[in-house]
Amino acid sequence: MNVLIGSVLITLMLVALPALGGDKFGTRDAVEGKYMKLSKEELKNKLTALQYKVTQEEGTEPAFRNEYWDNKKEGIYVDIVSGEPLFSSTDKYDSGTGWPSFTKPLEPENITTREDRSFFSVRTEVRSKYADSHLGHVFNDGPRPTGLRYCMNSASLRFIPKEDLEKEGYGQYVKLFRE
Repeated sequence: MNVLIGSVLITLMLVALPALGGDKFGTRDAVEGKYMKLSKEELKNKLTALQYKVTQEEGTEPAFRNEYWDNKKEGIYVDIVSGEPLFSSTDKYDSGTGWPSFTKPLEPENITTREDRSFFSVRTEVRSKYADSHLGHVFNDGPRPTGLRYCMNSASLRFIPKEDLEKEGYGQYVKLFRE
């Protein structure tokens, strides 16, 4: 009897997974509500070549020639791989660098940092916690109140407009955009 109930619950979770906030590139774990990374093969099939290079191989897209550097719409930015909520348009600003820049993460627990010594300098790399996607770098030259500039690659992000937050499974963030 317990095995049958367990099988039914697992089947229900798999069927209900998209309704629990999974997206076309990543997914949420139905049991724990956490975000998970797809396999390398799945990522290669789902991501564009640039998205894969940026998120999985620490690449960088061209400045001023990327999807979100000048996006002025209200909404949130999530990891293109897992769907982890990362940044909000309420914290986005024009840094003049040609990449989307933010003063702080929307969910600090979804961000990790590590030292990056590539390109003959020392920088702080920003990665997503669950998918371990390379997102960009954080610098100490941003505006107040944080003084930080989270300089991200558009290729590592998916933008969800405020009007789509509920249907995409991010309804808890609608309150950020209420007048």
